[in-house]
Amino acid sequence: MIILLSKRTLIGVLVVLMTVGFVGGAFAHISRERGKHDFSGIVWAVDTPEKVISLTFDDGPDPEYTPMILDILEKNGIKGTFFTVGKQVEDFPEIAKMIVEKGNEIANHTYTHPRLNRLRMDQLNVELEKAHQAIVAQTHVAPTLFRPPGGFYNEAIVDLAKKKGYKVILWSWTQDTKDWANPGTNNIIKKVLKNAENGDIVIFHDCGGNRMQTIKALQPVIDGLKKDGFKMITVSELLKKGETKEVLNKSFFE
Repeated sequence: MIILLSKRTLIGVLVVLMTVGFVGGAFAHISRERGKHDFSGIVWAVDTPEKVISLTFDDGPDPEYTPMILDILEKNGIKGTFFTVGKQVEDFPEIAKMIVEKGNEIANHTYTHPRLNRLRMDQLNVELEKAHQAIVAQTHVAPTLFRPPGGFYNEAIVDLAKKKGYKVILWSWTQDTKDWANPGTNNIIKKVLKNAENGDIVIFHDCGGNRMQTIKALQPVIDGLKKDGFKMITVSELLKKGETKEVLNKSFFE
């Protein structure tokens, strides 16, 4: 079902979003229900009756932290989705290969991790294409998921990603761990477990700074989710578990 919003409603939504502020670089949502939709072709979560959830990791691969995360996931029989930066894949090809060899999902997170909404179309194309080529060259896997760095996007970014065959994936608005800011291991754990719902997409980072808080939080997060009956699966698997709905075909963020 497609929900059409009036111009007045759109303006009101935008005002509220701007008042609430940013969440990990993307606009905060008014309600959890909005977070269940495919917003302008962007997936934030999946409507599903199953207790399934996806753990995602951005900005790697990293030679120190990514292998530790992979070991924890493997020990627990879990597969994650890694949104990798093309330059990092080229610099650490063995780690990129390890992600795939251990059965995890590898995805496109651009080539150099820029603010995409500030780039020209030709620059956008290069960022997506070079990252895609790097991933394919090193892992022999063609990624089908794309996450814009910081969650910054506009209509041109979404349209280009779609034309290249990508599904644009962000994260559930209550599952932004903000681990990049090192908020404390316990805060990361509480953020995920307190808010976990069916079909959520959780965002962590495996690169871009000291990620030991993320490493220390990951096992307790997994234990807590398992205790609550959740199964942790890749984003592509999650997309098969329910429906995503386009609320409107208009970007809020130009």
